[in-house]
Amino acid sequence: MASQTAAVARGVISASAQDARVSALGLYRAWSRQIPFIIELFRLDKTEEECRAKLKEKFLINKNVQDVRQIDMLVIKGKMELEETLKVWKQTTHVMRFFEDPQTNMNPPKPFMDKFLDGR
Repeated sequence: MASQTAAVARGVISASAQDARVSALGLYRAWSRQIPFIIELFRLDKTEEECRAKLKEKFLINKNVQDVRQIDMLVIKGKMELEETLKVWKQTTHVMRFFEDPQTNMNPPKPFMDKFLDGR
C-alpha cells in the first residue's frame, strides 16, 4: 500500500509494469466493445473488421514502450479519446482522420514563399 501511494505521488498511476499492461489491455477491450456503436453513431463507411484492424494497428505502434509513466500517459490519452468519441464531442471528420495513413502527411505542400524563392 505504501509503495502504491509513493508511485501515485510520483505521477504514476500504475504501481508496476504488469498493472500498466492490464490497464492498456482494458483500454483496448473498451475501444473494441464500442466499435459497433461508433460506426452506427458516426455513420462510418467502414466495417467492424476494418475498424478493429486499425485499432490493433494503433495499439501495436506503442507495443515496445517499457516506461510505466509513458504507458500510463498513453492509456489516459486513449481513455480521453474514447470519452470524446462516445460523447460526440468529435465530428465524423475527426473520427475518419483516425483511418488516415500517416505517410500521406510526411511531405506537406510547400508554402507560397518557399515556392516563390525557388523561382516557381
